[in-house]
Amino acid sequence: MFKKLATVSASILMLTFANAAFAENVEIHLSDMLDNTQNGYCIDIARAQGDKANPEDGLQGHTCDSPAGQLGVDQTFDSSKFSDGILYMPEFDVCVEVSSTDAGSSIDLAACNGGETQSFNFTGEGTISPANAADMCLTLAEDTRTGRSDANQIKVMSLEACSDAQSAYQTWAVRSSA
Repeated sequence: MFKKLATVSASILMLTFANAAFAENVEIHLSDMLDNTQNGYCIDIARAQGDKANPEDGLQGHTCDSPAGQLGVDQTFDSSKFSDGILYMPEFDVCVEVSSTDAGSSIDLAACNGGETQSFNFTGEGTISPANAADMCLTLAEDTRTGRSDANQIKVMSLEACSDAQSAYQTWAVRSSA
């Protein structure tokens, strides 16, 4: 029995280290292109302009910047933190946070503190929900506006009830620049 348990433990440990070795910076993008004319919508710092972004502006859905060959720093997350339930933006040293789990609540960024408001359920593919409100999902709005040019499409991001009817606006995946 002990030998079997040790083998299972070693296998889990090897899998954990293997996943850590493949951890990388990624963008989190909506699985459905919706009305986007380029590369879909990514989670992005609102009013961002690359490394000049202000995390205090919160998050939005914005045209993904990766077609330029690298990830936009204002759209980059550390995938090694997903297994801990943390959506961490390394360039700005901040974590995604929800101050309320009510429908319509904004999605914010704050200094990482390990608190309940910064804990999410996300595997890298599917919905993103606060750990303390699994029935609520990070959701993009239906309405689209343009940014500095018509190529920059933007959607408001908020917390909304998870539903099949909204799945196109609530289902996320990750990709790297490689």
